[in-house]
Amino acid sequence: MNPATANIEEAILSAILAGRINPGTRLGEQKLADLFGVSRTRVREAMMRLETRGVVQVSARRGWYVVEPSAEEAREAFQTRRIIETGLLHSLREVPPDVLKSLKEHVAMERDAIGAGDVHSRACLLGDFHIHLADALGNRMLTEIIRDLTARTTLISMLYQPTEKAEESSHDHEDIVAAMEAGDLAGAARLMDEHIGKVEAGLDLTAKPDPLAGLRALLSPAAFAGNAPSVPHTHVHPQDHSHSHSHGHPATKED
Repeated sequence: MNPATANIEEAILSAILAGRINPGTRLGEQKLADLFGVSRTRVREAMMRLETRGVVQVSARRGWYVVEPSAEEAREAFQTRRIIETGLLHSLREVPPDVLKSLKEHVAMERDAIGAGDVHSRACLLGDFHIHLADALGNRMLTEIIRDLTARTTLISMLYQPTEKAEESSHDHEDIVAAMEAGDLAGAARLMDEHIGKVEAGLDLTAKPDPLAGLRALLSPAAFAGNAPSVPHTHVHPQDHSHSHSHGHPATKED
């Protein structure tokens, strides 16, 4: 694969995993080409690869844009994660000491980010725990699969998760690692199943994403409080859409 294509693909996927790109965000070929200093051909190659990974799609009207998973797709994504991630733990016979050390350090970073109130870092670390687990165990194929699934469930949480549960998610991760350290791999798999189930249960899958949320907030009566002479203007950078959450909550990924 061309290095430029790989860089674009990785940058967009990483931004989705970090909760910095909202579902439905348009990804203009020319703007991306200008941003990365490459041809539109390279951008199109990256978009096509991301399309096969299930995180972007294209239409004649909108061009390329980040997917907006439906409620049914959300259920399927979480069901798939539960099967794969619990299966990974069930397949283990033992956990090498260096893997345990790495996982403990990761959980410690989660706790630090939560304690510091660093929303973006904690969101990235909480989602990355699952990727880090597969990677630490040395299964590259599973790591890529879980990374793609985590990107999709990040987008799902941004659409359907009405509350933040960072503290609870981090405690779940800590319990999973503790069970692994104790040699209770069946228990670790059970805890993983419960953890992913809790994240799914916290979603409001009856909610309908509001495509006009950002405009609605700008033009609401509250926006004109104090007889403001004009509509307030906000500066939104292409790489940071975290404040245009469809429910009006921070775009974080707590799983």
